[in-house]
Amino acid sequence: MNWDDTTGTDAADERLVASVADREDQAVEAALRPKDLGEFIGQEKVREQLDLVLRAARARGATADHVLLSGAPGLGKTTLSMIIAAEMGAPIRITSGPAIQHAGDLAAILSSLQEGEVLFLDEIHRMSRPAEEMLYMAMEDFRVDVIVGKGPGATAIPLELPPFTLVGATTRAGLLPPPLRDRFGFTAHMEFYEPAELQRVIHRSANLLDVEIDTGGAAEIAGRSRGTPRIANRLLRRVRDYAQVKADGMITREIAAAALQVYEVDARGLDRLDRGVLEALLKLFGGGPVGLSTLAVAVGEERETVEEVAEPFLVREGLLARTPRGRVATPAAWAHLGLTPPRSAATGNGQQDLFGT
Repeated sequence: MNWDDTTGTDAADERLVASVADREDQAVEAALRPKDLGEFIGQEKVREQLDLVLRAARARGATADHVLLSGAPGLGKTTLSMIIAAEMGAPIRITSGPAIQHAGDLAAILSSLQEGEVLFLDEIHRMSRPAEEMLYMAMEDFRVDVIVGKGPGATAIPLELPPFTLVGATTRAGLLPPPLRDRFGFTAHMEFYEPAELQRVIHRSANLLDVEIDTGGAAEIAGRSRGTPRIANRLLRRVRDYAQVKADGMITREIAAAALQVYEVDARGLDRLDRGVLEALLKLFGGGPVGLSTLAVAVGEERETVEEVAEPFLVREGLLARTPRGRVATPAAWAHLGLTPPRSAATGNGQQDLFGT
């Protein structure tokens, strides 16, 4: 999924099931974040491997290797970076790739680091190329060359850096150049959460937020959270609001289902935009294939919004397929909306739609 600055990203920010964090999410997440690996729920393999890396570094009295975390937004990359700093007993400096547009920006950050400090660089793939090339030397040799002057008279002044740990996070690992990836001592890919793991996340968050919730309520929210803890916590807060106003404050399965119906999040986690795309594809174009631009016009959204905001989850859920001929609905999409597919869609022998590409 493309999470760069696009029109689609703005639309994603406004959705209850968006994976990107808004200001409210950031404030709440600060209170809900686990403080060590023992409290962190899910990502079992990543936790086990990272625990070995950190324990070995502490035993040697050395700085931990540089760490690269990749995966979709909302899965815990920032939380893990803070846990790494806590486990190493080191301070953490947080910045992002888009904030570093010049090599001088990066040099200023690196030169102010303390020994053993953790530098968390979010969306590292969006860092400028000059800064990226400076980072190569800083990660490998703990040194940067600061250029003084311009033209033939420019001079490179070497600046020694204290040993530090870089934790890079990216939603698009494929955009990282190999020389940068190779300089990370430990790389991990964050997977989407299973419903059972999300239930544990929800119960923990409910306890910290002083919200009463039973097993059925947690299961209902977890099933609509798209495998993402950030979305699970956001839905929990909205269901809490509903339970306080419409019920006695206790979240049961029935209360959670009623609340999320109000917020237009269905049993599989689809919201208004997702269902709008599917309904247009099924009802107007017989399940496809249909071109992306035509589908976007039918939905009344920008092309980028449909492609980058709605489609990735629909594809992951097996409700929509991208083909060379256009977008095609799967049998699961017809079943989810309670519609009967035409014979051509059921047999897979349909002809290309007039507007498909």
